[in-house]
Amino acid sequence: MNTSFQNTFENMEAGELRRYLEFLLWHYKVADAFWFIYATERFGQGVAEHLNEQVWGRVGGMAAKELVARFQIQEKGLKGFVRALRLYPWTILIGYQSRNQRAKWWLTVPSCPSQEARLKRGLGEYACQEMHRAEFGKFCPGH
Repeated sequence: MNTSFQNTFENMEAGELRRYLEFLLWHYKVADAFWFIYATERFGQGVAEHLNEQVWGRVGGMAAKELVARFQIQEKGLKGFVRALRLYPWTILIGYQSRNQRAKWWLTVPSCPSQEARLKRGLGEYACQEMHRAEFGKFCPGH
């Protein structure tokens, strides 16, 4: 029996690829959530938040570079950032909303599944601002 999975996507039709992409995004979110929960249980809230900030600072920049390369994003600065952000998995999962108003650009998070899940389980909110600051600080294409 051949255990090579390299041809898996080549044999999928468009509907199957979409369903698989939905699964990958769901799995991505679930893996992140459980990583944070278990890091908190093992090392405490402060250490978990610090590790989360380091991880997302790193993967935010990696994601931006990969999106720029794969989708040939030529724009620099804010235009490139917004174009890449539209393709970012967390934008799709969370539904980030952006708007430009009075020479400022706003990123809004209408709801956060991670915070909602924590509250539902009685865990309380966690401080995510520094994690997002690190993530988006490294995300901007051309920097």
